[in-house]
Amino acid sequence: MSAPASPASPTGPVWDPAQYLRHAGHRARPFTDLLARVPGLPGDPPRIADLGCGAGNVTALLADRWPTARVTGYDNSPEMLDAARTGHGGPTPGGGRLDFAPADARTWTPDRPYDLIVSNATLQWVPGHADRFPDWIAGLAPGGTFAFQVPGNFDAPSHSLMRDLAASPRWRARLGGVLRHAGAVLRPEAYLERLAGLGCTADVWETTYVHLLTGEDPVLDWVRGTGLRPVLTALADDPGARDAFLEEYRTALRAAYPTGPHGTPFPFRRIFAVAVKEV
Repeated sequence: MSAPASPASPTGPVWDPAQYLRHAGHRARPFTDLLARVPGLPGDPPRIADLGCGAGNVTALLADRWPTARVTGYDNSPEMLDAARTGHGGPTPGGGRLDFAPADARTWTPDRPYDLIVSNATLQWVPGHADRFPDWIAGLAPGGTFAFQVPGNFDAPSHSLMRDLAASPRWRARLGGVLRHAGAVLRPEAYLERLAGLGCTADVWETTYVHLLTGEDPVLDWVRGTGLRPVLTALADDPGARDAFLEEYRTALRAAYPTGPHGTPFPFRRIFAVAVKEV
C-alpha cells in the first residue's frame, strides 16, 4: 500500500496507520472481492506474498481463506510494518503464520516460489509496475496465481482537484511533481494483454463502488489516509501552508461531493486482475 519516493520527496510519504484504518471496512471490500476470484493454490501449505501489506489488516484475511498458509507481508513504510507486526504477526489459528518484512515493490523479486503473490491498492504507487510482472510471474510456482487490484479513479474529482490545486501558481513550487498523474495505472485491457503475454490465464475486470461516507468532510478524511499523503509529507515542516492547502482542497471537495440526506456518496472505480501461471 505504501508509496515509494517521488522526485519531490526523497524518502517517500510518511504513512499514518490510524488514519488509513479509519475507513478499513470500505478499503477491505475490494480485497475480499479479489480473493473470491482466486482459484485453489498448488502448495500445501501454500506460500503467499502480500506486496504492499500496509497495516496488515487485509493480509490477515489471507489466513482466513488459507488457514495453513505461510504469509509474508511486504511494505516499505516502517510505520505500517510496525502496526502490522503488532496487530497481526505470528502464528495463525489454522496452523499457518503471518510475518512482515521491509521491501519496495519497485525492486522486490521473489526469493522462493510462491503459490500466490497478491497486491492490494499498491501498484498505483509504482511507476512502470507492469514491467515488474515478468519477475513476479517467474516467482510463482507452476499453477500459482498473481492477483492485484488498483484504484481506477485518477480522473475522479477527489484526485483531479488535488492535482489541479498542487499545480496552481500558489502551490506548484512546493508541490510540483509530488502527486501521481492520471496514467498511474493501465487500462484493464492493457493489463489483460500484459498478463496473457506472460503465458497466464488472466481474468481482468473493473467495478465502481459507491461508498456512503458519513461525518464532516468524509472524502477529505478518506484521502488523508492515502492519496493526500505525499502533500501532507511535503508540507509537514510548514503547518500553516499545510492547513491553507487543506482548506482550499476541502472547499473544492464539498462542492464536488455534496452531502445527501443519508451521507456523502463517494464513487470509487477499481481495476482487478487474477492471472494463473501455466503448469
